[in-house]
Amino acid sequence: MKKVILQQAVSDLGEVGEIVSVRDGYARNFLLPRKLALLADENNIRQFSHQKKLTQDSMKKIIQSYKELAQKIEGVSCTITRKAGEEDKLFGSVNSKDIEESLKLEGITVDRKWIQLAEPIKILGVFTVPIKVHKEVTVNLKLWVVKED
Repeated sequence: MKKVILQQAVSDLGEVGEIVSVRDGYARNFLLPRKLALLADENNIRQFSHQKKLTQDSMKKIIQSYKELAQKIEGVSCTITRKAGEEDKLFGSVNSKDIEESLKLEGITVDRKWIQLAEPIKILGVFTVPIKVHKEVTVNLKLWVVKED
């Protein structure tokens, strides 16, 4: 049996960074040639743990920048004007593209895919729209849909 450090997730074996024991042939003929794993000797373990620490530090910085973006979004209230008919029903609708453009006018750039709008808005009113800027960071945007004169 050989101990290896997984460099990529391997189904039925483990996740990235795990040290697992596998048969010699499986390591020699499958994992190592495909660069899915490294032999778990002292040098590789040390290098991998150092690389893992650097990656974690950079992820913390990235998450912090997304949190700052979320604070900017939370401090903004967007207003979108649309023509409306009877009973405050819109002619058309407000979708994530409209919200993205409205935020861009406020000086905030977000990806349209981040906007978690369940369905397009078809009536006038005030709405809370969740925006998922990162898998760990979600913020609510206050959106006003008002009647165009």
